[in-house]
Parts: sequence; C-alpha cells; structure tokens
Amino acid sequence: MASLGRVIVEAIVLEYGRDEVLRRLAHPFWFQSFGAVMGMDWHSSGITTSVLGALKRGLQPLQRDLGIYVCGGRGKHSRKTPDELMTVGEKTGLDAAPLARASRLVAKVDHAAVQDGFDLYLHGFIVGADGKWCVVQQGMSDARGEARRYHWLSENLASFLDSPHAAIEGRNQGVILNLADTRANQSRQASLNLVHSGPDDTVAVLKRLRKTPNETLSLFQEPTPPAPYLRMPAHHEVRASDVVLKRLHAVLAAAADRGPTDFADLLLTPGVGARTVASLALVAEVIHGAPSRFSDPARFSMAHGGKDGHPFPVPLKVYDQTINVLKGAVTRARLGHTETLSALKRLDDQARVLERAATSGPTFDDHVRNERELSPSYDGRSVSQPPGV
Repeated sequence: MASLGRVIVEAIVLEYGRDEVLRRLAHPFWFQSFGAVMGMDWHSSGITTSVLGALKRGLQPLQRDLGIYVCGGRGKHSRKTPDELMTVGEKTGLDAAPLARASRLVAKVDHAAVQDGFDLYLHGFIVGADGKWCVVQQGMSDARGEARRYHWLSENLASFLDSPHAAIEGRNQGVILNLADTRANQSRQASLNLVHSGPDDTVAVLKRLRKTPNETLSLFQEPTPPAPYLRMPAHHEVRASDVVLKRLHAVLAAAADRGPTDFADLLLTPGVGARTVASLALVAEVIHGAPSRFSDPARFSMAHGGKDGHPFPVPLKVYDQTINVLKGAVTRARLGHTETLSALKRLDDQARVLERAATSGPTFDDHVRNERELSPSYDGRSVSQPPGV
C-alpha cells in the first residue's frame, strides 16, 4: 500500500500539482476509493488508518522532492503532530507555529465543539511546503461500533468555527451538538458571555434549560452548499448494489479496447497482461477522475481486491505489476518522457466514452466469481490466507 500510494500521489503531483493532492485527500469519496484501489477493506474504518499510515511511510523518502509532509497518526502518534510540524518547519523554513496551532484547534473543534458521540483517536495532518494543508481525522463510537471521519482543507477556510469542514463521512444519527456550525454563532457568543459574567449566571441558565427543551444543530444540516458525507453499508461483502455497473463495464471495456493500442510495448513485458491493464484503468481513474466519479468506492476494490478477501483476495502478481508500471511511468515523466502517463490518461478518457454506450458486460457476480477462480494464478492473498497456505 505504501508503494502504490506513493506512486499514485507522485502521478497526481506531476499531472495536477501538489494542491490537488490535498484537495483529493479532503474529499471523502476519493479518499475511500483511494484506499479501496490499494487493496484495503473497501468500507472498513481501518481504511483511514491504513491510507494515512501508507502515505506517511511511502512519501517519507520523497517528501522534500514532492513538498508534501504527512504528520500525525493514530493514538499517541496523533499527539505528536505539533512536534512533527515544528520539525517540518525546521526543514522547510515554514513558520510552523500557526500549523501546530491549526492542528490543535482542528482536533479541539471535532472533539469539543462537535459533540456527536464519536471520540477522536486518529489525526492526520498533511502539509505542503508552501504551508497549505488538509486534515483527516477519525472518531469511534463504541456504543454504535461505527466510525466517523472528518475532512478539513485550508484552501478557502475562513474560520475554524464557521462550518469549516470540507466533508464529513458518517451517518446522520442521534443528537448532535455542533457549535462549529455557522448558525451557532449566537450560542458561542452566549457561552463567552456566561464565562465572563461568572458562575452565578451560568448556574441560573443551566437551571432554566433543565426545565425547557433545547434543540441542537445537526452536524449534517449545513448551509448551501452542503459538505459531502459518505455513508458506508454495514455488510462486509461487496454487492452489485454497491457498484455503478455501467462504470465497471466501461472500465473493463476500455482496458480491453485501449490496452492493446496504447500499451503495446507494455504488454510484451513478462507478467503484464489484460488483467494488469484492467487494474491500471481503475488506478488511472483515481489519478484523473472528477469528484463525481467516486460515488461508488466499492468499484475500485475491483482493481486489487481486499485484504479481507472481499470482493476477492489481493492478487499480488497483478498488484506488483501495477506498481512497476506506474513507477516506470512516473520515472520517465520526471525525465520529460510522458508517453506512459499520457496513455493512462487516454485509458481513463476511453472509459468515459464507452460508459455513455455501455449496455452489456459480465454480471457483477460472474466477474467476482471469475476473479476468485483465477486468484491462485495471481498469487491471491487475504488475512485469512497468509503466504504458504
């Protein structure tokens, strides 16, 4: 995951620039699709920890060249984020104090100002060499057995307490006290007035509120435009209803149609065949796709399966070939030879064209069944099927 995540980020930086990486990570649907194409369980809360961990490890050797630094992590590592940001400041010359303050404030907002029953346990702060940043953090509700992910983006962020989230991932349920909502300004001001006026007024207000109903603001009822939020199903397996089948048919058709045309030399490489090109088509969409393309993150698990065996075990041979192809494309692009990266873009473009006319293709169940049957030949692996078993 670290290797594939690194080379995908490199390709995005080469094609669209560093800021686009931050925008993508701040988009919940893209983030989920990114994790799925890397072979993580497509809907697990662990996708957040795995993606951030993979990026932190994968980008570390290239952080100076790319100008992207991944700080923080899970548990005790999240509390080290301000110190890590100060180290980034020493390396880059950035004024890290405002970044460290932003890290603490973002965590405080989602922990204290947004009271939704989810306790934060993960905080990832991704910062560019120019000081722009995004934050991905996650909370867990032990009572519900569910996670909620919060996305922040410094771009166009006017205030930490004015509906600041770029996006929120999770179901709208339960009572939510959201003092970070722009409509809660009067409530925040009243709270400050109570603090300044001393304890007597505060006690009096609490006594009065105890006797009257008090409505809270919903985390999800934001002013227009709304922050996007992603709802993941409870079922573990990937079902046809989780995938936009027309898109799946189109990407498979594009791989079959454009692969032999644009990857003639590639297909002569031992181990690289139609199956690898199909995976590359989905990876190409993660690199080049517009936000609307990621409404069905489960579809991207069709590239490399999932470590839990759903929709099929991770085909290690295909996975390794995908990484090798992308590494070669990025290396050549850095030297000014963009042919392979351009071919990936054309592969994605062709899928868009074919999608408009896609009316047939293998059924979802048949496609998954075929992948499972071929899994041994691809050296398929899952957590229940370790190497050697």
